[in-house]
Parts: sequence; C-alpha cells; structure tokens
Amino acid sequence: MFDLERWQEIFETISKNKLRTFLTGLSVASGIFILVILLGIGQGMQNGISNEFERDASNMLSVWTNVTSKEYKGLNPGRQITLKNDDYNHTVNKYADQLEYKSSVFRIWSGLVNYKKESGNYRVEGVWPDFQFLENADMTLGRFVNYKDNDNVEKVVVLGNKVKNDLFKNGEDVIGKYVQISNINFKVIGVFSDPGGEREESRVFIPISTAQKVFNGGNDVRNLAFTLPKRENFEQALAESEKFSEELVTYLKEKHSVAPDDTRAITVNNSLENMKRFYDLNKMIKIFFWGVGICTIIAGIVGVSNIMLIIVKERTKEIGIRKALGAQPLSIIGMILHESIFVTTISGFIGLITSLALLEFVGPLIETEYIANPSVNFNVALTTVFILVLAGAIAGFFPAWRAARIKPIIALRDE
Repeated sequence: MFDLERWQEIFETISKNKLRTFLTGLSVASGIFILVILLGIGQGMQNGISNEFERDASNMLSVWTNVTSKEYKGLNPGRQITLKNDDYNHTVNKYADQLEYKSSVFRIWSGLVNYKKESGNYRVEGVWPDFQFLENADMTLGRFVNYKDNDNVEKVVVLGNKVKNDLFKNGEDVIGKYVQISNINFKVIGVFSDPGGEREESRVFIPISTAQKVFNGGNDVRNLAFTLPKRENFEQALAESEKFSEELVTYLKEKHSVAPDDTRAITVNNSLENMKRFYDLNKMIKIFFWGVGICTIIAGIVGVSNIMLIIVKERTKEIGIRKALGAQPLSIIGMILHESIFVTTISGFIGLITSLALLEFVGPLIETEYIANPSVNFNVALTTVFILVLAGAIAGFFPAWRAARIKPIIALRDE
C-alpha cells in the first residue's frame, strides 16, 4: 500500500541533504574564491611596487642636503649644506671601480621654456650623460647630452615628451630647433620618455657645466646620484650599497663640518633599502592573505566533515543493510569518500574559475598607484584546488571510517 507520509519523509530528508550539501559547497567555493582573489591582490601590490621602482634605476643611491640640526665645532645649527663639484669628483675618483652610473645634478625648479608663441614652466636639470640611465629615460628622438657637451659648455637641451608636445603643436621635427630657457637659446638634440609618466616628462636636461654657468650656479650641485653594479644576490647588493652610503655620508659630514650624529643635514636615499622594506611588507601582507584564505577553506572543510557525519547518521540503516548483504568496509568508505571528494572538487573548481575570470576581466581595469594588474599564477591556484580535494578526502575519511565500523545488527535497529 502506498505510504504517503513515508515518501514525504524520504523527500524531506533528501531535500535537507541537498540543501546542506549546497551550503557546504558554497562555503568551500567561497573559500577558494577569497583565497585566489587575495593572492591576486597581493601580486597586484607587488606589480605596483615594481612599477614604482622602475621609474628610476632599481639600485640607485641619491644624496640630498638640508640644514644642520646640531651645533658642531662652534658652528650653530641651521646652516644650509650645499654640495659642490668637488664632492662629486672625489666620490667618482675614489670609487671609480665600484660605480656603474654616476651624475651630479644642478636643478632649476621652475624654468621658463618657450618656442615661438608656446611657453611653459618646467623643471630644468643640468646633468652628466649617465643620468639617462639613472632615471630610466628612454630616448624617443635624437640623443642625450654627452661628455663633449659638458666639456664644451654646449647650449643643447633634451626635452621630456610632455614638454615637446606642449611646445611643438604642429607635429614638426623638433631635432635641431631652438627653444629658449630663461630667454637663452638652446638647441634641441633629443626627446625622452619616462616610466614615471607626464610628471617625469615635464623636465628638460642640459649639460651640468652649461647649467652652472648660465644660471650662476658656480660649483654648486643640488644632489648626487649613483648606482653600483647589480648582483645576483640581493643581500650582497644591499650590503655593498649600505657600506658605500655610510662611507660617503661620513666623508661629506667631515668635509662640510656636520656633526656625526646629525641625521638631517645629509641624507642618502637608498632605493635597495626602500625596495627591501616594501617587499618585506608585501610578503607579510601575502602571508596574511594566505592565512585568511586558508582559514576560510578550513571552515568549508569542517562543514564537509560535519555534513558527512550527518549523512552517515541518516544512512545508518542503509549502511547496515549493505554490510548485512556482504559489503566490505572499503566499499562503505569509498561510498562516503566519493560524496566528500565530489563536493569539494566541484565547489573548488567553481570557486577557482569564478575568481580567475574576475581577475582576468576586472584586474586590468584597476589603476591605482600601488596595485597594478592583479593576477595569480594558474599553477598556484590549481595546486590549492588539489590540496582542497585532498583535504576534502581527509575530512570525509573519518565519517567514512565510522560508517565502516558500524555493526549491521546495531545499524538495522537504528531509528
């Protein structure tokens, strides 16, 4: 006779199991989704930091000066320290075999540059030829200043790409044309682009000897910039740069009568030290992201284990019948593990595909200063799914082992 109540009870049980399984799968999928998104953001932060350092040479040391903050040798604090040509020449001669690129810089922050009816205020910098490589300036037209230009105090100029576009509106050939800097004619010999964008391309470069003579700079220089040869070992490169920085600062403080413990008067900006700090911070952020993602996945796995326990309990009588008919413990374990692995595998791949699709389509649209093109290595993402499947198998094993140990006579008595 058809037992309507019994069938309703069966359907309710099936519906409950499906709902539990769906919610558990959703938890697992969200865990993978969150982990992959967080890893993508972490990689985007690393890309952003790398882009920031690409604006200049990655191993550059820049020396700046300010006013003294301490009394020394009878001299009052508040003295403005100004670097000289001799400071640059001494450093270049002493460390000739250790330096890769070098340049001193004489800077005019707001120089009026005009061509015919077009004009604008731009940063004018007198430099040595190596400054092209220190600033990662890419020549798009012509050439950079050279040593002959400096030796002969030539009035030649290299324009940033933005300056060129501002002054030359008709797309005419700029090489060989004359622009005026503070009403003095300079011949255009090149145009450069810079990874830093328009801000860095709003500059013009002239020979430093010309800049000092034309703009009454005497022997003054604004700052010094150097790079040391690159090393395969980052720690070795960092140690060498720190040693060079310490020796250089010690020399400059002695020469300019600055107290040894005065940290304000003379400063060295070591890009390798900055890079290490940024990458250490990024590493900690990635570890935090991994922790959040893994905790979310563990929550999903715990849910899988709990669901399997509930399923085993609700199927106790079925398991007893199977064992009474001769089912081996391994087949019972396999049956439960099959469900556990199926849930984690399907859920894991859904979370993986969804997160990768989001990073693929939305990632390139993210344009911030310190996050660029967030992405994740596919092999890393796939490995997390396989680990998840393994964890799902482990989570399902204990309920399966419990089911395999149920005695048929006890299982058949279960209500």
